[in-house]
Amino acid sequence: MPKNDKPTSESVKHGWMDDITGLGTGIFLAAFGIFMLKSAHLVTGGTAGLALLISYLVPVQFGVLYSSISVPFLALAVWKKGWNFALRSALCVGLVSLAEALVSQNLSLAMINPLFASLAGNLIVSVGLLILFRHKSSLGGINVIALLAQEKLGWRAGYVQMAFDIAIVCSSFAIAGPLVVAFSAAGAILLNYTLALNHKPGRYQGF
Repeated sequence: MPKNDKPTSESVKHGWMDDITGLGTGIFLAAFGIFMLKSAHLVTGGTAGLALLISYLVPVQFGVLYSSISVPFLALAVWKKGWNFALRSALCVGLVSLAEALVSQNLSLAMINPLFASLAGNLIVSVGLLILFRHKSSLGGINVIALLAQEKLGWRAGYVQMAFDIAIVCSSFAIAGPLVVAFSAAGAILLNYTLALNHKPGRYQGF
């Protein structure tokens, strides 16, 4: 049989236009999903979820909290994954903060079912994260720890992040009742299951 010389996903690298388009799409989806969660006064996992939780307790904008919390994790990214990944992640963190503020200024979800917001918002965030991972980036924070655990130990990034997310979601009992916490937990589980199902060890090497 003739040799198939068609490039595979493992051998073709993204061009700069691919990266710009991919990162922009991932940033917008993540920001829009976070906006849906914030509109329903919900939390999720990861650094974004922690920033949402704190924003309900103190009069500080989500974007400021999110960027501040991400700084130590970005330092870890520089140490373990190099400047390219760390700088892309830092850029994405800053742009997600700006994009979420922009969405908030131009769209209002005064009435939204909290269960729908949790499931739809987390699913949208998970798709955004997958796109960012595909383009050698992340949303910083616990994403960095999850990716390192996957690369160094072979653990699924989604499952690693889920462990952290459970702790963050359980902390939301400080601001909300059991039903809101349950909705937040369901959304966080959906987010991490989506990541675990679609981002597996060894996939997308070479990008």
